[in-house]
Amino acid sequence: MKKSLGARTLAYPTPVWLVATYDAEGRPNVMTAAWAAIVCSKPPSVGVSLRKATYSYGSIVARQAFTINVPSELHVREADFCGMASGRDTDKFAKTGFTPVKSELVDAPYIAECPLILECKLSHTVEIGLHTQFIGEILDVKADPEVLGEAGLPEVEKVKPVVFGPEVRTYHGLGRYLGKAFAIGKEL
Repeated sequence: MKKSLGARTLAYPTPVWLVATYDAEGRPNVMTAAWAAIVCSKPPSVGVSLRKATYSYGSIVARQAFTINVPSELHVREADFCGMASGRDTDKFAKTGFTPVKSELVDAPYIAECPLILECKLSHTVEIGLHTQFIGEILDVKADPEVLGEAGLPEVEKVKPVVFGPEVRTYHGLGRYLGKAFAIGKEL
């Protein structure tokens, strides 16, 4: 029999995404978000949930745009820092050594060092409780050429994304390849 743990944020894993914005003065800022996911395929959209107290919250509302930057395992320390420091009093780009790149599609920067980028325009805002979910339509995905596979798409093993264990507060790399989706179940 399973043991009840109560209503908690224990869905495993959650992504470690870096949400980049420009603040009111046009300075690039970045924060780490784990309450995030793909939320629609047509139009392609992501959702990221932020507390109103975050510095990035006001920037997304004002600029109506943000980027999702998927850090590799190489940048887990920087991603952790971006989740602890506030852009109100810290230039996180300077502190981490990340390079902000001006998006040509949305009013937000992206991070040059991240292997996978989603450029998003804000399409919906949903008040949930402590968090507000910002839903962004993905206008473009950018990827470093070295993370692309034979099909021309990013490969998990090459991107080396980081995932987060909620409540236990741990970071992890992704494990081994298990099989092709919508194919391995046909064997049953």
